[in-house]
Amino acid sequence: MSHAVSLLRAARLARSAKPFLARGGFKRERCAGCRLVPSHCMCSLRPSMATRAGVCLLMADIEPLKPSNTGWLIADVVPDTFAFGWARTETDPALLALLADPQWQPYVVFPGQYAAPERVVRQVEAAGGSTPHKRPLFILLDATWTEARKMFRRSPYLDRLPVLSLEPDCASSYQLRHSGRNDHFCTSEVAALCMRLAGEDAAERTLEAWLAVFTHHYQRAKAQQPIVWDGAPHRRLHDLRDLRLG
Repeated sequence: MSHAVSLLRAARLARSAKPFLARGGFKRERCAGCRLVPSHCMCSLRPSMATRAGVCLLMADIEPLKPSNTGWLIADVVPDTFAFGWARTETDPALLALLADPQWQPYVVFPGQYAAPERVVRQVEAAGGSTPHKRPLFILLDATWTEARKMFRRSPYLDRLPVLSLEPDCASSYQLRHSGRNDHFCTSEVAALCMRLAGEDAAERTLEAWLAVFTHHYQRAKAQQPIVWDGAPHRRLHDLRDLRLG
């Protein structure tokens, strides 16, 4: 199944002059659907659900190529996920059209201390407020922290939008990259927090469970160890699926 991030990855690969080699990752053949080695593929487990909220990923140049990127997981779960490559000197017209689409209320998800106080919000406006027919669209800057700050400063088309400043009540559990700070969350964790604010509880829990399954498969593949199919990550995902079907 192709989604926004996989299509962006394919377009980025088509522009590459040489193959992308992930630093510290395994160099074996990968499944096109989940970026894992075929023996550890998790495509058959992929969840999906209808959500009122959407996600717009602005991705730094090589983020779509990184096997550990978790924006891909958001696109697996949330049908209305859009993905665009970020560049300082040009902007995809499709991105500008999305931000102007009257069905959406976009929010730039970023720490409030980096924005003018009048732009900062900490809640998502509920349906029935001043924009009753608009759906929340969470704009996530999918990049390293240094890159994300540059993207936030140098994207003038974001300047008119409210900045959603999150206040997580726990530390990140992401294990595939190390930022050196436990207050930095991976992209799919940020999306789960946004879904909570939007009242999308099932999507929040599914994103959390899907990240845990991906982490397990990725780490076991890297260590060349078999999947523990009856372990906690898979049980949690299975239980959530049963709840949705029940």
